[in-house]
Amino acid sequence: MPQFDPSSFASQIFWLAVTFILLYWVVAKLAIPRIGEVLDQRARMIQEDLDRALALKAETDAAVAAYEKAMAAAREQAGEHMRSVTNEAKATAEARTTELGALVAKQVADAEERIAKAKDDALASLKGIAAETARDVVAKLANLSPAQGDVEAAVAAALKETK
Repeated sequence: MPQFDPSSFASQIFWLAVTFILLYWVVAKLAIPRIGEVLDQRARMIQEDLDRALALKAETDAAVAAYEKAMAAAREQAGEHMRSVTNEAKATAEARTTELGALVAKQVADAEERIAKAKDDALASLKGIAAETARDVVAKLANLSPAQGDVEAAVAAALKETK
């Protein structure tokens, strides 16, 4: 094998050194800077992505806060509307209750007045019926014919005693 021949060791070591130096120079001047650029570019892209993600998160948080604020305002407005509608309904119900109470009170007063009138009419007609009945009873039992005025006076006196 020629590489184990000691007479060619010097030339092999020379070419090994030249190849190593040339390879070292290519790697140091061309490959490593490109690898460094790629790594720097990737680091920049990652940082930009992180920055953009943070910005989008901040925008999202702001949008969520605005949404929650709008929802709270809407809830408050709905609550106000419900309270006003409830108060209106209560006021309407109270007004209607007052109106119906007055109507019922008027109807009760009218009914009491009619009852009192009917009672007075009944009592007035009762006096006449009682006087006529008493005259008929006296006429049948005693065969007497008392005067109309006397019978009415006696019935009036009897009614006063029972009161």
